Amino acid sequence: MARTSPTARRTLPHQVRIIGGTWKRTLLPVLDRPGLRPTPDRVRETLFNWLGQDLAGWRCVDAFAGTGALGLEAASRGAADVLLVEAEGVLVDQLRAVVQRLAAEQVRVQRGNALSVLATLPAASLDLVFIDPPFESDLFDKALAAARPALAGTGFVYLEAPSPWAAEALAPHRLELVRHMKAGAVHGHLLRSVA
Repeated sequence: MARTSPTARRTLPHQVRIIGGTWKRTLLPVLDRPGLRPTPDRVRETLFNWLGQDLAGWRCVDAFAGTGALGLEAASRGAADVLLVEAEGVLVDQLRAVVQRLAAEQVRVQRGNALSVLATLPAASLDLVFIDPPFESDLFDKALAAARPALAGTGFVYLEAPSPWAAEALAPHRLELVRHMKAGAVHGHLLRSVA
């Protein structure tokens, strides 16, 4: 009788790299943690092609930071203030070590609940919010609702999700789709406030 092998688990890369800016080619460690799914290089490259390569002066929050790849990519491209928010202690420690290694004075790491942190930010204070929660979570709507008040009038939200978000789903948040991409199981959405 033949034995069937258990379903192969998707393995995470052990590192991802910053793909542009001051820290181009810098490797970031990826721990094997539940729900941690770093944004692929190709997706980040497309996103920053949409946003432009120079984010000088931008104020950004990476709300579910994980490896910090999105927020650190923004800082590498000139963002003036980047807040990395992460709930899990071991990931917070790793983020702080990376920030120290890069001497990234414009990057702050805060341990906490992303929704609570977003809710405390001043109105219209952010140019860019990255929302990339664990795909199996139900945090997408809640995160958009928490981020929207902090978004400046010309600001953007990048939403990464396991399925596409239609205009009807974005309308309650007063957000509209600017660009959309699909790469494997990832749907990337660049959103902005509805005028």
